[in-house]
Amino acid sequence: MKRIAVTYDNGQVFGHFGRTEQFKVYDVSDGKVVSCEIIDSNGEGHGALAGLLAANNVDVLVCGGIGGGAMNALSENGIEVCAGAEGDVDAAVEAYLRGEIESAGVTCDHHGENHTCGDHEEGHECGGEDGHGCGGCSGGCGAPRIILEGKNAGKTVKVHYKGTFNDGTQFDSSYDRGEPLQFVCGAGMMIKGFDKAVVDMEEGDIADIHLMPEEAYGMPDPAAIFTVEIAQMPGSENLVEGQQAYLSNAYGQPFPVKVVNKDETSITFDANHEMAGKELNFKIELVEIL
Repeated sequence: MKRIAVTYDNGQVFGHFGRTEQFKVYDVSDGKVVSCEIIDSNGEGHGALAGLLAANNVDVLVCGGIGGGAMNALSENGIEVCAGAEGDVDAAVEAYLRGEIESAGVTCDHHGENHTCGDHEEGHECGGEDGHGCGGCSGGCGAPRIILEGKNAGKTVKVHYKGTFNDGTQFDSSYDRGEPLQFVCGAGMMIKGFDKAVVDMEEGDIADIHLMPEEAYGMPDPAAIFTVEIAQMPGSENLVEGQQAYLSNAYGQPFPVKVVNKDETSITFDANHEMAGKELNFKIELVEIL
């Protein structure tokens, strides 16, 4: 028996894994669906959703857009990912079972998500490293909810971009990868300021924007920095300062953290996004409106 989960919104494949409110889960035997159910996400965030699917014994995720961090979290939970699906969820599952869907891989850039963590509880086991990747969108992004207004809102677009800090240091560039980023404009797949810049651009336009933290990854939350006793967290004795890891909350759902301090008896974690509090600059070139 295999279990397949699909990001779900009113019968359609929801376009952004990290924001889905429901999954439709199918039990499959001998290549055929034998039963299905709809489950709530019980929280938001890539790591938390990966843990939820693992707790429901899901073997395969079919979704629209997905980022590198989420892909890593699912992989660590032994879940196969088929990204880039769209349309009717039942049809998407049948297409997957027939081998007609080829996963698009990482389809949403890491600038699309301001990660938040779940409840911080002492005594939870410590997971492995979190390698957040950055990749262009190479597949469809489903039928997401549109949260911005503008002539490109709801349209799939391709953009090239370069991101820098105020001192000129480059932190990311689609130009260096040689492939533009594809996403659904106005659907919340990108950080707010990036999305707002693209929503009224024309093909061929180039925009240079400066984003304050409020339009990027927000300000650091002091409540997301917490200390636990090493003795109460199996595996934490092997962590070192600066390391990325996953912790599990009271519901067994993993969330990403960074080790910021450690002594003989305790360890301090920071669950804020690595870009929280930073001003960001982007050069954005709208390559194509699909």
